[in-house]
Amino acid sequence: MPNIKSAKKRVELSKVAYEKNKAEKSALKTTLKKFEAAVDGGDRAVAEGAYKLAVKAVDQAAVKGLLHKNNAARKKSSMTLKLNKLA
Repeated sequence: MPNIKSAKKRVELSKVAYEKNKAEKSALKTTLKKFEAAVDGGDRAVAEGAYKLAVKAVDQAAVKGLLHKNNAARKKSSMTLKLNKLA
């Protein structure tokens, strides 16, 4: 455990950041799973709605630094291909 006041503050701040990032990653994964479920359901209209939400969530995660921009691009490309196969 740190003894210096500023080090104690950094420990607390890192805990807060960890919890925030963990919650945001969990929300992202949930959104992606909802898209996958919509695609597996076979209903294109529902899948398109879920696709829009999932792409937005991936873009926001990339901006916030939760995902690397290339990882985000790969996820979006993969989702687009899955959506197009429903046609």
